[in-house]
Amino acid sequence: MMSAQQEFYNSGASNGSLTPRKRLELLVNQPSNRYCADCGSPDPKWVSLNLGVFICIKCSGVHRGLGVHISKVLSVKLDDWTNEQVDSVIDGGGNGTVNMRYEAFLPDNIRKPRPDSSIEERSDFIRRKYELQQFSSSNIDGYMISSNNACLLQHAPSNRHLEKQHTGVRHGLGHAFRNSWRRKDTEHKSIKKMMGMVEFVGLIKVDVIRGTNLAIRDVVTSDPYVILSLGHQSMKTRVIKSNLNPVWNEKLMLSIPDPIPPLKLQVYDKDTFSTDDRMGEAEIDIQPLVAAAKAYENSNISESMQLGKWLASEDNTLVKDSIISLVDGIVKQELTLRLQNVERGELEIELECVPLSQ
Repeated sequence: MMSAQQEFYNSGASNGSLTPRKRLELLVNQPSNRYCADCGSPDPKWVSLNLGVFICIKCSGVHRGLGVHISKVLSVKLDDWTNEQVDSVIDGGGNGTVNMRYEAFLPDNIRKPRPDSSIEERSDFIRRKYELQQFSSSNIDGYMISSNNACLLQHAPSNRHLEKQHTGVRHGLGHAFRNSWRRKDTEHKSIKKMMGMVEFVGLIKVDVIRGTNLAIRDVVTSDPYVILSLGHQSMKTRVIKSNLNPVWNEKLMLSIPDPIPPLKLQVYDKDTFSTDDRMGEAEIDIQPLVAAAKAYENSNISESMQLGKWLASEDNTLVKDSIISLVDGIVKQELTLRLQNVERGELEIELECVPLSQ
């Protein structure tokens, strides 16, 4: 039987002469990747880069809630891919290989979510699968069947002895798994109580463009980066060394929970030997952008046009009026924000609301 890794290479996805986009298309069309790794929905359009799995839009929202250290979610179609990122997905092995690892010891009383499952069912299963690793082949407390075990069994003096050894190993595996499962289930309940279950209404792509005249935190300059927060999710940009007018041009994606919280931005100065220094913050009400995106999705509008305007005033952090517009079928909003709780500094960003149908 051909392995997932062999399928990838035979498909041509490893061919360096192809563009990253074309290589990714070949990967997502592999049989094991045509359905969401977690709920089985057909035609998944999202990828967990860390885990190497293709997932649907609903499961991707739960993955984002795990944090980028566990699952960094990218869009097959909306994000720009590099060859290194595609290589990372190939190395993961695809949905079949990853599920063999993370669902190796799935109990009979635990069912995978279905395409029509609720957000509660998805969140419960996905957190157990990836965050707590309750069903993982690496979660058996040393009872893994190695090649040495197989060799010992192969040279057992009799079939009866072999059967007895094999049964003992299986019982040991089951005992270890049950104990580990119970232990981690307690941890899971506390996390579930703390995080709660969240429904998502869409996605927001934040293009952190540049900072202007930022505050000095390192004698004569700063090493700034930006943290974005939306509900329980957070992501951060790269650090730009020694620059008070940094240009990031970095796009980050977050799920939009319901009810819709404000988007928070915090600027920090990176320090090597001490706590990172604050360089200001800002808060954005994204509900008008989401409302405009929903209205457009339910309309027959095709031409580019202005959908709304947020006026700059003393009551908000806008440096100038912010326009919500429709450009080439994309609902976006450009903002220049005056950073708060700091002596100076501005941040220029662009928001794009992505409907769940994409």
